[in-house]
Amino acid sequence: MAEMKPHISIKGEELFEIAHFPVTNSVLTTSLVVVGFLFIASYYFTQVKKNKRSLGFYAINELLTMIHGLMEGVLHNKIKMFFGLLGSFFFFILLNNWSGLIPGVGTILWKVQEHGETHMIPLFRGGTADLNTTFALAAVSVFTAQFFGFKYLGAVVHLGKYFNFKDPVMLFVGILELILEAARILSFAFRLFGNIFAGEVLLTIVPFLLPVYLSFISAPMYFMEIFVGLVQALVFVILSTIFINMATSHDH
Repeated sequence: MAEMKPHISIKGEELFEIAHFPVTNSVLTTSLVVVGFLFIASYYFTQVKKNKRSLGFYAINELLTMIHGLMEGVLHNKIKMFFGLLGSFFFFILLNNWSGLIPGVGTILWKVQEHGETHMIPLFRGGTADLNTTFALAAVSVFTAQFFGFKYLGAVVHLGKYFNFKDPVMLFVGILELILEAARILSFAFRLFGNIFAGEVLLTIVPFLLPVYLSFISAPMYFMEIFVGLVQALVFVILSTIFINMATSHDH
């Protein structure tokens, strides 16, 4: 009989295919848990918006107000254009960060065959604990900033930030800035992935290293990971806001 081997992967593990499209455990969590919760929360928010007595309404409204204030301090009069996009970005990343803390995520196993060996992999996995997800989010953030740079400034002005042929020094600086734009994708992806993946691995390993009577020590780590998930979502979105503002503003 094939040997069962648990293993840790930095990318989502494939569970099955639908019409030749591989469905990974991170995609399953994002689709069922995160997107499903967003649909339910959006419906709930629109229903209770008419009577503003709900505690959930106040909590969501205060969080939205805080995020709006942070973004407005950067975008100023462009806040109406980008708040819907960046606000959705924030909640999507936040829920993906927290999805790995839900009981059953990472602990319910699924048997798969790979290279003649049987592996037990998690059926559910936090979305941002998958490097593919964070890389995709980073790419969307950077390319969105460039897209709106072209839209607001025009191709000539926007490309002129990087290719200033009148000044050799500024041309060199512009090329470095262009390389930096591409490097932001890697920076964004690995910063978010590293923090979330490391936290989930720590929560998995630490309880097994402690005696049963000391297992309560790992409980505060869950609250720490909730805080880390919130901070990482804020950092990602605020940096995206800054880069969008830089891309849509004229050089001085």
